[in-house]
Amino acid sequence: MSLLVAVVDAGGFSAASRRVSMPLATVSRKVAELETHLGVQLLQRSTRHIALTDAGRSYVESCRRILDDVNETERAAAGEYAAPKGDLVITAPVVFGRLHVTPVVVAFLKAFPDINVRLLLSDRISHLLEEHIDLAVRIGPLPDSSLVATRVGEVRQVVCACPEYLALRGEPMAPEDIAFHDCISYEGLAGTQAWPFYRDTVVSLIPIRSRLIVNGAEAALDAACGGLGLTRVLSYQCEPAREAGQVRIVLPDYEPAPWPVSLVYAGQGRLPIKLRAFLDFAAPRLRSQLAGR
Repeated sequence: MSLLVAVVDAGGFSAASRRVSMPLATVSRKVAELETHLGVQLLQRSTRHIALTDAGRSYVESCRRILDDVNETERAAAGEYAAPKGDLVITAPVVFGRLHVTPVVVAFLKAFPDINVRLLLSDRISHLLEEHIDLAVRIGPLPDSSLVATRVGEVRQVVCACPEYLALRGEPMAPEDIAFHDCISYEGLAGTQAWPFYRDTVVSLIPIRSRLIVNGAEAALDAACGGLGLTRVLSYQCEPAREAGQVRIVLPDYEPAPWPVSLVYAGQGRLPIKLRAFLDFAAPRLRSQLAGR
């Protein structure tokens, strides 16, 4: 069952064999043996991809539930509900994770020597249940789901530039002034053609002149620190540079509503004590870090 789920999640046999560190021939044989045992075809195979049959789709859904129950039973037998021990898998956005989550995880591991953590820093939204992740740090509005969220703070969307650039080109006092400035943009936050600004509840899209388009906030911020122009990032991303005097935030009165920062985890069943221990440890520390940011 676990190999079949791995093949489905990986999108093919080769990727699954690499994920589970098992020879491709073994993975293929095991899935074929499962189909023979059930007397039904679970996967439609081609040279380029695999797809679930109708029977395979319902079977895989059942497999996920059964495997989750098995994992829950094994964790209970190992004592995860009696003492804080075991492995935790945590994911967080790259920059936020480096600046805020990693220091908390390091302090947590020092306080709980019987717990190990796998920290995955990625800006991709992970599926907690399918990828066996215990907790995710999410920034932004949360969709309705079966997950439980603990809010630990909020972050702003800010426009900033280095003091030297502002001294040379002047500081924008209203969103329309952006038209007279060079901008550094990236797809991840505000777009490359126009930036939204807010007056009360009214949103205005102001066209920008992107002198440089990059694929991440860190590169955009580096270019802003180098004096190329204005950029739009999340407040925590520019906080170290702002504290060092490398950038200054402009147009604060026209920012959108802050985005929440939440610790998100699955709410089914009993909460393992290792996860409860991390929540109790991390939440107040992250709230303190984010207070007033």
